[in-house]
Amino acid sequence: MKVITKVVFLVLMVTFSINVHAQKSSWVAPKSADTVENPLKDNQSEIKKAKKLYASMCVICHGNKGKGDGIAGAALSPKPANFTSKKVQAQTDGALFWKLTHGNTPMAAYKDILSEEQRWQLVNYIRTFKK
Repeated sequence: MKVITKVVFLVLMVTFSINVHAQKSSWVAPKSADTVENPLKDNQSEIKKAKKLYASMCVICHGNKGKGDGIAGAALSPKPANFTSKKVQAQTDGALFWKLTHGNTPMAAYKDILSEEQRWQLVNYIRTFKK
């Protein structure tokens, strides 16, 4: 009986680990985020502010060119997003804002660290990485 209990426990742990990994590798914002409008869309002065913010907060993981190849990103799992990718650029501004706000380990949640305006600035800056 104890052997069966251990086997069931191991199966549950493996299943849990697979599910956690799958959730992290397919991080999707809720549909409601897609309807959120970007109040700073295409605002060039805000993009300039965001460039400085990106350099101080994001480069370490996402790299200078937004490819997810920052020095700290090498040790992370899952790897930081590549902002030049079609997958990232296809997301709505609202979805990107939601992700910046709520985070998903190892990505930090910036709700209590950055103002709403700063998070929108970063969304606009992420758009500059579009190929």
